[in-house]
Amino acid sequence: MIKEKILQIIENSKPRKEDELLKHLGIKNREKSKFIKILEELEKDGRIFLDKRNKYRIVDNEKYFYGKVQTTSKGFGFLICENLDTDIYIARDNLNSALNGDAVIVKKYSETSGEKPEGKVVSIVKRNNTKVVGVFQKKKDFGFVISDESKMAMDIYIPKKKMNGAIDGQKVVVKIEKWPEKNKSPEGRIIEILGFPTDPHVDVLSVAIAMDIPMEFSKAALSEAKQIPQKVREFEIENRLDLRNLVTFTIDGADSKDFDDAISLETLDNGNFRLGVHIADVAEYVEEGSELDEEAYKRGNSVYLLNKVIPMLPFELSNGICSLNEGVDRLTLSVLAELDKDANIINYEIKETVINSHRRLVYENVSDYLEKGEVHESIRGLEDILSNMYELSKKLQEKRENDGAIDFDIPEVIIEVDEKGWPTDIHKRDRRVANKLIEDFMLLANVCVAKQYYFKEIPFLYRIHERPKEEKISELNSYIRALGYMVNYDNEVKPKDVQKVLKKAKDMPEEMFISTLTLRSMQKAKYSAENDIHFGLSFSHYSHFTSPIRRYSDLTIHRIIKRHLKDRLSSGYIKKIKAELPDIAEQVSNTEKLAQDVERQVESIKMAEYMSERIGERYTGRVSGITSFGIFVELENLIEGLVSYKSMDGYYEFDEENYKAVDYETKIEFHIGDELEIEVASVDLNMGNIDFKIVGDNFE
Repeated sequence: MIKEKILQIIENSKPRKEDELLKHLGIKNREKSKFIKILEELEKDGRIFLDKRNKYRIVDNEKYFYGKVQTTSKGFGFLICENLDTDIYIARDNLNSALNGDAVIVKKYSETSGEKPEGKVVSIVKRNNTKVVGVFQKKKDFGFVISDESKMAMDIYIPKKKMNGAIDGQKVVVKIEKWPEKNKSPEGRIIEILGFPTDPHVDVLSVAIAMDIPMEFSKAALSEAKQIPQKVREFEIENRLDLRNLVTFTIDGADSKDFDDAISLETLDNGNFRLGVHIADVAEYVEEGSELDEEAYKRGNSVYLLNKVIPMLPFELSNGICSLNEGVDRLTLSVLAELDKDANIINYEIKETVINSHRRLVYENVSDYLEKGEVHESIRGLEDILSNMYELSKKLQEKRENDGAIDFDIPEVIIEVDEKGWPTDIHKRDRRVANKLIEDFMLLANVCVAKQYYFKEIPFLYRIHERPKEEKISELNSYIRALGYMVNYDNEVKPKDVQKVLKKAKDMPEEMFISTLTLRSMQKAKYSAENDIHFGLSFSHYSHFTSPIRRYSDLTIHRIIKRHLKDRLSSGYIKKIKAELPDIAEQVSNTEKLAQDVERQVESIKMAEYMSERIGERYTGRVSGITSFGIFVELENLIEGLVSYKSMDGYYEFDEENYKAVDYETKIEFHIGDELEIEVASVDLNMGNIDFKIVGDNFE
């Protein structure tokens, strides 16, 4: 292969110029453009780079490394690289115009024993983002934009003719047109004015744009969406299993607008149950290669920013024809599973179906009935079905627990906002029995689908969660050992080993800390074209099938399933999808992480906004984390703030071995789970940071 030959030549001899490589490999003129594209691909992949003499060098992972720059507010940075155990420190003067998140090649200097390796950026492979969101500061004949991104140490210079009418103090979007040079800031043009920071929804919009979340659908995609009929037509029902007379219903949050899934339960003559999990047949309306498909692939998933949703699909689909609304015919893909009374799966099938949801139920009302026997008007007539579902749900949970499934049970925060987006209340979300019931049935459907297509040896997209790395578990143990916990294992870590630690911490003051730290030690769940375990759920086969309105991964496997059911899996299509699935897996894994980062940042900002009206107020919280620079304290409503050591009386240090903060003169110590009284000291609305100070008798 030509790529390997190029790499071999550069590695085995010396750096080569382009014309030298052409000559050495005997590339003819008519092949030159194709050869140059191959060189560009190798550069883009971070395998080779051009040095100062315009010669190609190889990235050998010994002297030269490829990775991403992570800069700090102080101006220096680090190279984050998979092939390094320790990040490479990069001094400000050695960044060579690289900004936070840029993909770069770094030359590592010979390191001194015991010291962090240092390096220098020698090539920028890809800029992370050419757009920056920040606050405009106007001077007489020019201006600056101070980035919202704390890791960007430089302000962006804006010439007068490129201000675009921005007013001092407004949030703006800047396109960088000149990258930083020595002692010079980057230069940019203001391309969009978002408004003042206190204007409604500007905070959320700023985060979404800064993270490059697509905000608008293309005109072509919207045009396609508008042409889709909003009623199921008779010919679409042909050859489908008609389940419109079956009692089906949805259970969702009170504010939900799009409904991916409905459920049903029948009692069979043999005493077993037939559980139906009915999922919106989005693939019937979104064709491969269409404008709608291109938009959905780019977005990867819907993003939920409190009262604002950035959907994967336009309204006509997400809230219209693909939403399983009450009392209307809808096309679905259904998993129909026969279960015995102990929730063992006897058999199952996957069918193209049509349903008509009988009820739109709400989690709170269903939970009130199952937990307390309170019958809301919406569930009258469904009591027996719901009771049977509840019994199956409990059995499914018990089976998963016995198999070693890990339930981190980290509470979710609910942030209520007014019509302007300002937070009015923050509290924990109750994970009640109706929520768990839906989770249990969706998990069952996802497993059934994954198993069927794995054993049929049909190319598929799986949801995997790889076994944690031993060094991560060792690091976890080094933190939790001081609190009396250990993940003990033989040969390799098993889900049950982790499960035991979390069970031991249940209802203890340090429970949240142990759960959070344990979660961080796990690998990230991701999508893959190759099946692997789902460690957290303790499943050997797992997929995401149940949310095609909001996840492209689910839409992808719906297409494969529908082709298989219609006997349209040609050898050509199998070859095509097999080649495409790894790229789809990478794309949806990346967009999922991006969505999580955006949602987390918005939550932090809303918490800071909420506490900005409570400066000086006192609360009781628990120590949730200890670092080298201070103590984190979490309140009952899950808001977390930092108590810096600088704000504390005395001289505190982090005792990492025993995981505590200690003043060696006074012998005062702070531990995970300690209850403290704090006062809200200050907030940073841009970054979502909250500072507390300790008050009361905590130092006595």
